[in-house]
Amino acid sequence: MSYRIAAACLLASVLAACQRPDAGHPARLDTSANAAAMTPNAPLGLPPLPAADGDPATPARIALGRKLFMDRRLSHNNTMSCAMCHIPEQGFTSNVLATPIGVEGRSLRRNAPTIFNVAYVRELFHDGRESSLENQVWGPLLAANEMANPSTQHVTEKIKIMADYRHLFEAAFDGRGPTVETIGAALASYERTLVSGNSRFDRWYFDRQKNAMSSAEQAGFKVFSGKANCIACHSVGEKSALFADGRFHNTGIGSRGGSAQKHSVQLAPGLVVQVDDQLLQSVSEPAQTDLGRYEVTHNSAERWSYRTPSLRNIALTGPYMHDGSLATLEDVMAFYQRGGIDNPHKDPLIKPLHLSAAERRNLIAFLHALTGDNVEQLKNAARAEPLDKEIPQSNFNQQ
Repeated sequence: MSYRIAAACLLASVLAACQRPDAGHPARLDTSANAAAMTPNAPLGLPPLPAADGDPATPARIALGRKLFMDRRLSHNNTMSCAMCHIPEQGFTSNVLATPIGVEGRSLRRNAPTIFNVAYVRELFHDGRESSLENQVWGPLLAANEMANPSTQHVTEKIKIMADYRHLFEAAFDGRGPTVETIGAALASYERTLVSGNSRFDRWYFDRQKNAMSSAEQAGFKVFSGKANCIACHSVGEKSALFADGRFHNTGIGSRGGSAQKHSVQLAPGLVVQVDDQLLQSVSEPAQTDLGRYEVTHNSAERWSYRTPSLRNIALTGPYMHDGSLATLEDVMAFYQRGGIDNPHKDPLIKPLHLSAAERRNLIAFLHALTGDNVEQLKNAARAEPLDKEIPQSNFNQQ
């Protein structure tokens, strides 16, 4: 639901104050003609990375992509960057807002998904409407309520006249300047480096380190893979685990909007007020409809179905669900404990769990064991200077 523009702008400015713009800082990129192609290593617990569309990444392309990712000038009015919704310090999502705020305080209808391990996602966005990162990155750049650029040409021409991008594209892409293809490839190259595994679960399950997880976490995995049957959608293989099945499911969220009489509105981190529905409606735009996967397929059976998110780093990436309506893992647990929300198309896998209090605590403990061991490294790399140093070389195989 959208709130008053003034309040939204205030929240956006608070978030903006936490961001360091890259404008005005000349990039020091690897422009060596012999720069080796690089692909991230797949850490323990993750399968080999899928091949990128088009040319492979190089250090120069990755560094250029990071610069673009952090640059507010890529939005129409120079205020929004990719990192304003996918905040490195907040699990590459936004822990502050259920749904992000875009240009001029315009509200978005869906939660900002984390981009940890996005290299493995084959159907992107919550509804799966894009199939490659190179194409996906243009969605936010052109969306009227996100970065609000009027066209791809507007973005490319804008970058061409920025002094600190002079020659960077040419150096990274064999003489090619900023185009739809090279901008998409640079951003995708950086996002594919955000690979995070080797969690305590991985060391316990795949590397057979008996003490890598606590007894409560081990009991939680038994619930996860047994009584609660979370594993039916958040799959675990013999040699690796994406904790996502790549499919779309209807849990009921989104099927019944506007039923709450009071709403929790977060004014700032740690400051939440309860607002009556009638008052909120009086200062809000009409709620945007959201039919999930149906909007892509027009298959009525897929109304309110959304892509299964990975559970890796889940303790860092709240709020949860496609609309950010569940603030904590405890809220998510309570939602599934009662069997989701009934509607004609609810997935038959979603049933009341009948878990005891101890089983619920153990299950949540297990979810905390899915945090990768390089989260801090990736966060620090995102903010690093100079721009040719942000990706640790140990993260890559030379090819």
